[in-house]
Amino acid sequence: MTASSAGRPRLTNLQLRIVSAVILAAAVLATTWHGGVASRILWALMAGAIFYEWTTIAAKTGRPGPRILAAVFLAASMLAMVAGFSAETVFLVLAVGTALVFAFGVANGGGRETALGLAYAGASGAALSFLRGADDNGLVAILFLFAVVWATDILAYFVGRALGGPKLAPRISPGKTWSGALGGALGGVVGGVLLALAAGSGHLLLLACVALFLSAVSQVGDLFESAVKRRHGAKDSGGLIPGHGGVMDRVDGLVAAGVALYLIGAVAGSFDEPARLLFQR
Repeated sequence: MTASSAGRPRLTNLQLRIVSAVILAAAVLATTWHGGVASRILWALMAGAIFYEWTTIAAKTGRPGPRILAAVFLAASMLAMVAGFSAETVFLVLAVGTALVFAFGVANGGGRETALGLAYAGASGAALSFLRGADDNGLVAILFLFAVVWATDILAYFVGRALGGPKLAPRISPGKTWSGALGGALGGVVGGVLLALAAGSGHLLLLACVALFLSAVSQVGDLFESAVKRRHGAKDSGGLIPGHGGVMDRVDGLVAAGVALYLIGAVAGSFDEPARLLFQR
């Protein structure tokens, strides 16, 4: 160790998490604000990273055939998405790919986990991309999602640390508490409503209910990813993001809530314009 490195202050884990989160948030917000191809590429890259990390920790056994087939279908669906094909086309490619990977993998090993990874990664990238869409309603929708999920994460962390109390799911994630979950839910509702107000959206009571639901879904998504890691003996999904581990560690709640919001919007509007009715001003 040199004298200069010995005297250099080191960031604590919390400080490292904050710095990484701020940098990532700035990059994601800038790309999302711009929209278009740049936004679609961002979510396609995220899907690819999720699939890579998933197969590294959860589908590493068995022959490589199912993983190669799944990677081909994921690449095909994401390329179709970036190229501007319809949501129906992208999700059809993912559905066919998931079914074929599952069927092929039953005989070769690793098919079930790989098929689930393909569906999880592909649906996450596609839902977030089509939720953003190309108009102002899509921008408000994705910013609303960010506000809910990020406020949930921040409030859950600090309220849980401050109040402690009974554990939420000790066998899956020992650090999470009921107080943190409730604080996160409150933060998610406040964050979502404030964003909706700032954007001039109507249906505030409905959006408050949607925010509460998304906050709960994001926390379930967090627990789901923790359960996958615990089942396979992994501490983190990867090491790409300092202080946060892998991409899955950072976006687990976001992608779960994003798929949920996309489905709500698709039922209320259309597969290609899921934000049209919920967030029109």
